[in-house]
Amino acid sequence: MTTRSERRAKTLAERIELPPAKTRVLQHAVRLEWLTIAFLVTAVTAMYLALGSSQAMKAAWIEDLLSFLPPIAFLVTNRVRSKEPTRDHPFGFHRSVSVGYLVAAVALLTMGTYLVAESALGLVSADHVPIGLVTVFGYTFWAGWLMIAALTYTLVPPVLLGRAKLTPARELHDKVLYADADMNKADWQTAAAGIVGVLGIGLGLWWLDFVAAIVIGASIGYDGWKNLRTALSDLMDSRASVFDDRTTVHPAVAGIRDAALAERGVGAVQVRVREEGHVFHAEVFVVPSGAALGLGDLDRIRDAVRGVDWKLHHVVVAPVRELPLGNLPPS
Repeated sequence: MTTRSERRAKTLAERIELPPAKTRVLQHAVRLEWLTIAFLVTAVTAMYLALGSSQAMKAAWIEDLLSFLPPIAFLVTNRVRSKEPTRDHPFGFHRSVSVGYLVAAVALLTMGTYLVAESALGLVSADHVPIGLVTVFGYTFWAGWLMIAALTYTLVPPVLLGRAKLTPARELHDKVLYADADMNKADWQTAAAGIVGVLGIGLGLWWLDFVAAIVIGASIGYDGWKNLRTALSDLMDSRASVFDDRTTVHPAVAGIRDAALAERGVGAVQVRVREEGHVFHAEVFVVPSGAALGLGDLDRIRDAVRGVDWKLHHVVVAPVRELPLGNLPPS
């Protein structure tokens, strides 16, 4: 019996014509994101109950709260991008992925910057943060051990979840999912820094707590800045890139050009490919090698291009006398 999230994933796959294998990958990704949210609920609760006055602990707790953003963005945009095109949005709603990616990136960058500034101010003002005793079930002990236990709980599961998401992110070309996986993989550093900060207070090294908080804030801010650059690049219609490196052109771009050139009656080709979420919009300008290309020829070229990669959702083939983008460097 399929769950509601699996039915939603299947509906999305049908609307964007995902291959059956990719449909199963999408369903797996949806399950992973729900599992991530379920874990984060327990992690944030445990961290809050053990929060105390440690700046590093506070930063780690905020980082866990921010970890909700990518999986929520993925699940929400999955629903939005499956909507049918409308008169106001004739290209559909695939761009919602980039919008969700942008919102999450801005939130990460803002909070990371705030944590670095607040922790640096505390370090400069030499605020000594005490950690007292706590009584649990009749036993009294140093509250720092409770903090360390909570941080240890958040150490391993995010790493495993992050690694599990990398393959679906690659196969679906989903940058929101990849950003979530990347953030999960780095969570162990946050937990480790938090443990160091708490132990520093226990050893009388009060400044170590603020240094650990600065490291955590810098890590959050770096994730935000990196994701913000990619999101803005996508929204500004940069050429399609591989899912984990915006500077590397996606191989589909060259594949489209080769596929069109291989068709009968095509003399020259120029290609423009932009990303719309995890699918591509391609414009293929072709110069006929002899007689004018008929409608049947254009359909044949379009079908050949669409066969290059499943992500080619919108493909426009335009016959021209000369290449309008001939002054651009090769793709």
